[in-house]
Amino acid sequence: MAGEATKRVPIAAQLKTMGGNFWVANLIEAGERLAFFGVRAIVPLYMYGADSVLHLSMTEKGVIFGIWALLQCLVPMISGGYTDAYGYKKSMYLAFVINIIGYVCMASANGFWSMLGAAMLVGTGTAIFKPPVQGAVAKSLNEGNSGLGFGLFYWIVNIGGFFAPMAAAVLRGNEAEPTWNYVFYGAAVVTALNFLPTLFLFKEPEIDVVAKAKSPFQVFADSLTTLVRDRQMLRFLLIISGFWFMFMQLWDLLPNFISEWVDTRDVGSFLTAAAGTLGADGASGFLTAEGATKPEIMINIDSFAIILFVLPLSWFLGRYRMMGSLIIGIAVSVVGFVGTGTTNVGYICALMIFVFAIGEIICSPKFSEYVGMTAPPDKKALYMGYSNIPFAIGWAGGNFLSGPLYDALSSRTRFARDYLIEQLGMSREAAEALEPNQVMPTLVEKLGDGADTFSATQVLWDANSPWVIWWILGVIGLTSLVGMILFNRRARSAVDGTES
Repeated sequence: MAGEATKRVPIAAQLKTMGGNFWVANLIEAGERLAFFGVRAIVPLYMYGADSVLHLSMTEKGVIFGIWALLQCLVPMISGGYTDAYGYKKSMYLAFVINIIGYVCMASANGFWSMLGAAMLVGTGTAIFKPPVQGAVAKSLNEGNSGLGFGLFYWIVNIGGFFAPMAAAVLRGNEAEPTWNYVFYGAAVVTALNFLPTLFLFKEPEIDVVAKAKSPFQVFADSLTTLVRDRQMLRFLLIISGFWFMFMQLWDLLPNFISEWVDTRDVGSFLTAAAGTLGADGASGFLTAEGATKPEIMINIDSFAIILFVLPLSWFLGRYRMMGSLIIGIAVSVVGFVGTGTTNVGYICALMIFVFAIGEIICSPKFSEYVGMTAPPDKKALYMGYSNIPFAIGWAGGNFLSGPLYDALSSRTRFARDYLIEQLGMSREAAEALEPNQVMPTLVEKLGDGADTFSATQVLWDANSPWVIWWILGVIGLTSLVGMILFNRRARSAVDGTES
């Protein structure tokens, strides 16, 4: 039964039982993640900030991410049923085409509406892609190897996720010579290459004959009805949404927070020294002009930790109950999540990202394992489509909430304008007339006495406490933790016969 403790099986024995399609699906997913996370690593900075291209507000950025999230996460609830009925390869081909168009459109976006349209395309394409690849993985595994299998899947996925931000950091250039478009075109090329393994190596899983005989409308209706009837799964998905809320804000909000508030020159010095020790030319592609580590490289600590630890932890946790692992994972993630945003010291922020990653390593593969192993054998893709519901709630809800909160509680540009007016005597008209990329330089100039951007930022940090937003958002993760504990107790009581 899903969630019960099982005897630990040697890794070699488990690997032998995984079919060839498992490895091909992993390869395809790694390529898709390489493209997707390369874009996701830099697109918050592309949209918001003094050095951004689009110069959107954080609220506008949150709306784009929120709508993107709803499409990417809710469409699989339905498209998974079509994948089971009409074919895995067809779904992946369609997804690749839509994503390629979306990435190219992002490269030419020049404002809110054009960026929203491009994001909706990428969201839709990714949504269609998820159920077939995840369903193929689930169909290749069984209860004896599912823990290691989903851990391995998550490991390979994060190889793409690890190299993507580094490639994006180099491709986007620096403040003096920005080349943001290279990131989006690169993502389109990588996506196009995924046609090759899909066409020549991927074997079409068995189609659901009953579902194929139904009309598209019947498939749609059955997809919704199945979820509504499985109330335990629906309850589980709602509770786990708090974890994905934290995870997505790590990608959507933290890069902007680091860019504005965290002094990462200490991490930059470490990277430069490490590159010199290894005989490399340097780490300049990962650093800003001031020698600070770029936000996307800081976030990449998450993927790096996953690559190092997900396999041994997945094997170790394979003998333990899924629910217990999920609870521990969420608890660790809450600590790391709140910690990342309550410091402006680069090393401490990096450490807290690592702590969050450990929680993610424990939680995320177990989440996929629970959904995949609980799903009926003929509905694997459909249920893996359902697994995107928490992403929808966490990702969309997080951005709809954090965007306005950031503008109100954590915007360095707004605080700098206020400081110029209230503390340094600049007229409101003059302060409001400054372009976003002129506000901080003006503040530095007015402060004088050898002030620079980092010292001016520290003044604003001390005066405004922008970190408070992370405590507010952390309550969502804490609520998810409490909910999972209660869910586990109820499930175990039902198994013990004390609850109907």
